[in-house]
Amino acid sequence: MNIIITGASSGVGFEAVLELILTNKHKVIALARSEDKLGKLLEIAQRLNPECELYPVAFDIVHDDYAGLLQFIASRFDNRVDILINNAGALINKPFTELGESDFVEMLQSNFVGHVRIIQSVLPLMQPNAHIVNIGSMGGFQGSAKFPGLAAYSASKAALHTLTECLAQELTEKQIKVNCLALGSAQTEMLEKAFPGYQSPVMAFEMGKYIADFSLTGHKFFNGKIIPVAVSTP
Repeated sequence: MNIIITGASSGVGFEAVLELILTNKHKVIALARSEDKLGKLLEIAQRLNPECELYPVAFDIVHDDYAGLLQFIASRFDNRVDILINNAGALINKPFTELGESDFVEMLQSNFVGHVRIIQSVLPLMQPNAHIVNIGSMGGFQGSAKFPGLAAYSASKAALHTLTECLAQELTEKQIKVNCLALGSAQTEMLEKAFPGYQSPVMAFEMGKYIADFSLTGHKFFNGKIIPVAVSTP
């Protein structure tokens, strides 16, 4: 499989990449803004599997130009992308009364618009039976418990959830499946920022493995679904 994953420099994205490269069945392009952290990812991946085909690329999905990236993807993947995992994101934890318009713009850009941009860019390289996996949040899942300080973050994730449902319908004729995993807590830097001192019952590597496995097989059973993945609140 030819797989692209964003937000690969830390947390569950980092762990998902390591899971995907354990066998030589997959080629993975790992995108993130931090070149240093991507270097660490490649170092660990090559220790786990010296023959892995992992291509880390420092790239900002919101602000960078896609022309060069698409040339790189086409050359490494022979013009075919099987799986796109949209994991990149950011979090602002601030009371609603203190949130400025710029905070909402930042959350929407990081957690929604960036994914729109990369999906639109990569779609021409996706064939029937390809799978787009959006990484959402229980914070944006309708009917779930909500927490003070996460209004802008949760609203941006809710937008990603709705985009998932819309794209699944629009891409039906192309036979491209689109699903969203609404993640609960996993022990990551982002969780620490949202809930300081909270210890999640799920480790980052466990959630990363779940994301990797779902990206490979989930489209056989689901399409246009927002799937809650949580064992605790938060």
